[in-house]
Amino acid sequence: MKNEGNKHNDIAFWIVLVLAAVLYLAFLELNKNMLFGWVLTALLITGFVMQRRKTRYRGIPLRLGTWAGFFLLLWVIGMISWPPVRTVPATDHISGCTEPVQTQYGPVSGVISEEKGIEVYAGIPYAEPPVGELRWKKPQDPEPWTDVLVCDQFAAMSMQSVNIPLMDSLAQIIGYHDYQFSMDDHYRPPVSEDSLYLNIWKPAGKQEKLPVAVYIHGGSLQTGQPWYADYSGEGYAKSGVICVNMGYRLGVFGFLADEEMLAEEGTAGNFGLLDQIKALQWVQDNIEAFGGDPNNVTLIGESAGAVCVDALCVSPLAEGLFQRAILESSTLSSPQPPHSYRSFADALASGKALKEKYGCETLAELRDLPASKITGEMETQHHVTADGYVLADDPYELRKQGVHNEQAILHGFNDQESGPFIIFSRANKKNYEEKVRRYFGEYTDDVLALYPASTDAEADRNWAEIYGALFFNYSHYCLNRLAAQENIPVYEYLFTKQNGRLSSWHSGEMVYTFGVIPEESDLYDYEDRRLSEIMHTFWVNFITTGNPNGEELPDFEENSTSEKIMVFGETEEMRSEPYLKLYEILDRMTGFKN
Repeated sequence: MKNEGNKHNDIAFWIVLVLAAVLYLAFLELNKNMLFGWVLTALLITGFVMQRRKTRYRGIPLRLGTWAGFFLLLWVIGMISWPPVRTVPATDHISGCTEPVQTQYGPVSGVISEEKGIEVYAGIPYAEPPVGELRWKKPQDPEPWTDVLVCDQFAAMSMQSVNIPLMDSLAQIIGYHDYQFSMDDHYRPPVSEDSLYLNIWKPAGKQEKLPVAVYIHGGSLQTGQPWYADYSGEGYAKSGVICVNMGYRLGVFGFLADEEMLAEEGTAGNFGLLDQIKALQWVQDNIEAFGGDPNNVTLIGESAGAVCVDALCVSPLAEGLFQRAILESSTLSSPQPPHSYRSFADALASGKALKEKYGCETLAELRDLPASKITGEMETQHHVTADGYVLADDPYELRKQGVHNEQAILHGFNDQESGPFIIFSRANKKNYEEKVRRYFGEYTDDVLALYPASTDAEADRNWAEIYGALFFNYSHYCLNRLAAQENIPVYEYLFTKQNGRLSSWHSGEMVYTFGVIPEESDLYDYEDRRLSEIMHTFWVNFITTGNPNGEELPDFEENSTSEKIMVFGETEEMRSEPYLKLYEILDRMTGFKN
């Protein structure tokens, strides 16, 4: 019996040890811990097995104590091998450095990727770091420099709340389905208030008068960074377009409004937009030195980035800084923007409440607080507002008055925009009407008549469509009509393509439009790459001329009547706008008037 008990103990020991080792090594990989953590873990397991030989037949307290020591040492290894903070390289394929390029503030050099035929300049300062006394001030000119500034690393992402790497890896696995093992990513990118830097991708060698695309990243005006692979400028550079993007102040640092701030700066609540305007001014003053044409600039944004683009399209401060606009999956042009916007009165009230929360009587006291202490206020401070300086009025009202800076618009939305936003709030037959009523009030019966649901599956499918239309699609319909009224050439699309990654969820179109589907990815097939080539060519044509059409492409008609849009899916063709009946209800609900 004793031998039988020892045998069971041995089996239990090895089962627990193997499970613990596998789970812990998975943690080290997913959390991006330094590689020496793996070595220490292997040594610990080896030592633990050897120690076990000496204690395998001893009392339970000793065995439990040995296990406790083992797990304690695993925790220590995890802490001492925690991924370090390190900047992100400009490209994975560096062949050498570029010749210096003279900007108005000083010379810069970038890196060359001969394999890709491009040059990348990462981390060029376009404004003074907005820290200390410059927190919540208009962006200032950077200090000039004389030595060549080597721009081979992306700057820190703007101040924001960040997850531990483990959570980001799990999101990549569960949400994007494309986690990749690598020995080169065992670090954490930096986060800082000092983030007003821009990045440039261009075709290699001397260039002249190339069209320029300036991209504003999304992230609910709370999160995001300029180096994400889905919107890397490499694809545009390969296609003869200079691509620029930038970091800008987010959340409480970019969109806090306060009465004292208003008196001091003449503006409040839109410092993130002012950063973007400063970057556009930098492009006007410097892009020619990189081979770009300052008179041929297209502003692009996705999600919250598209919110910013729409705001800049009606801001007097952005007049003349770009010629065209591309807005993907959001606008501000509906009578009641569904997200990322608030009234100036609400913005000021929220700012006052924030000062009271932290016991600050003055703006100076608020500026003295550590950035990390107020970073968590992102959720309450991530809204564009009509401050009377950056925006004279609501974008919808300004467009009704004929105010606009762009000469042509390409815009659209995805078939399953709601995907990531309703994961934890799915609809069923029981709660469907309640969900609809929460948003539509007295118009609920009209919506339910248009979208009846007799099963859980119908309720879930209907709610996904309604939510997407309410928070994303409808604002595009409003923008299209307001633009067409001003005789602005306007092209609208609907992205429906399914794939092994994001499919047509929110942001799923970006790798197609940027032309950066990874060659080695098996989550995209031949049809995806074919569609990407078509969409990317449409976008490049529009960036170059203001018209997406070209030889050997399907006809992308202007949506001058706001009734037909280009559908990008299994085929590319003009179709009737699928949500017109729901939009009619939303027009009545919001009071839209053309």
